[in-house]
Amino acid sequence: MGDDVALLWVYLAERPLTWLTVTVAAYALADRIAIAARRHPLLNPVVGAAIIVIAILTVTGTPFPTYFEGAQFVHFLLGPATVALAVPFVENFQKVRAAALPIVTALVVGSVTATVSALLIGWAFGLPREVLMSLAPKSVTTAIAMGISSALGGIPALTAVLVIATGVIGAIVVTPLMNALRIRDMAARGFAAGVVAHGIGTARAFQVDPLAGAFAGIGMALNGALTALIAPLLLLFF
Repeated sequence: MGDDVALLWVYLAERPLTWLTVTVAAYALADRIAIAARRHPLLNPVVGAAIIVIAILTVTGTPFPTYFEGAQFVHFLLGPATVALAVPFVENFQKVRAAALPIVTALVVGSVTATVSALLIGWAFGLPREVLMSLAPKSVTTAIAMGISSALGGIPALTAVLVIATGVIGAIVVTPLMNALRIRDMAARGFAAGVVAHGIGTARAFQVDPLAGAFAGIGMALNGALTALIAPLLLLFF
């Protein structure tokens, strides 16, 4: 019986659909746990799903290339999902236009601060230039950040890890921090989350409030475009 199960797993592990199913199922389970905990910031579904998938890969001894062969469809969807951020912008265009000056100000300050602070910390610790280039776009959504990193001469894979870490930390911190600062405007809360914590922060904003989620998506999209422009210029000083 044990040999039959082992043979069945070997067969399934070689099928791309298996790992796509594992990825979706892991997220569904992590999301159910988050709902049961009333969307506690520490129980982010993205983090939970990653932990579940890592545990399965470790226990089964499955190499990442084998896993990615099946999960690459999810990776492919990053591009269309990023383009789809135009939808909340169009739907909330009147609100965005009415708050154009605060939005532009917050965008520039947030984008520059996120990039410069990361570069300064990396430079202070003596990180090589290649790593600094990888670190610069860490507050931008993965699909855009990896492209920026590659164009700058960084390491896209390292950038992806840094982007995820930034998003997870931002998603955990954003709600308690905004509450502590007594910021009640959901548009402002969402925009801040989108600028500093990209997709994961945007997902968290949607869980809190639809308006916050919409403005988080707008902030994430605008920050991606602005960072692509300013990152090469800021790197000239390092």
